[in-house]
Amino acid sequence: MNNHNLVIYEFDELYKILVEIKKDINLSFEKANKQKLIDLNSKTNHLVFTKKEIPGLNNQIVFNDFPIPIFKLLEKINIEFIKKKFHEQSDITIGNYNFNLNSRVMSFGENKLKLTEKEINSILYLFKIGKEVKIQELQTEVWGYQFQLETHTVETHIYRLRKKIAKTFNDEDFIISKKNGYKIKKEK
Repeated sequence: MNNHNLVIYEFDELYKILVEIKKDINLSFEKANKQKLIDLNSKTNHLVFTKKEIPGLNNQIVFNDFPIPIFKLLEKINIEFIKKKFHEQSDITIGNYNFNLNSRVMSFGENKLKLTEKEINSILYLFKIGKEVKIQELQTEVWGYQFQLETHTVETHIYRLRKKIAKTFNDEDFIISKKNGYKIKKEK
């Protein structure tokens, strides 16, 4: 939860409780006024905890069952952050393709391709790096193999992935094979 921030709006009782137990929980939180809420709507790493719904505000938890046992409260906060992370991972775009990381599906238009975990991790790693990646680096960072092992496993997986993408999307250049490794072509 420490990547996310809990924002408490017009809920002084909750804020006071969290301040009291701050040293025992791994949770970043702050109290917010109306202006702060307006600024938060453009950010995604927060959840607003409030007693009544605020129209037009994203990422809010309306909590009207108070008092509640502290463990139930922390469990509810944890669940909301987990749900938020799940939804954030749902869809990303790389070039012309949409990826649902939770279901590991690559799509373009009506065409969909189911990917393995290693395939999606390879694509994400190549995209994140943004330049040519050596086979040994993929081997270490995606597969977790040491440099002493053969690189044929990675090469075979990338070769098969490129063929699957070419067959489904008629795109032989999404993953570009270079002299020293591979790279993602960002646009079709």
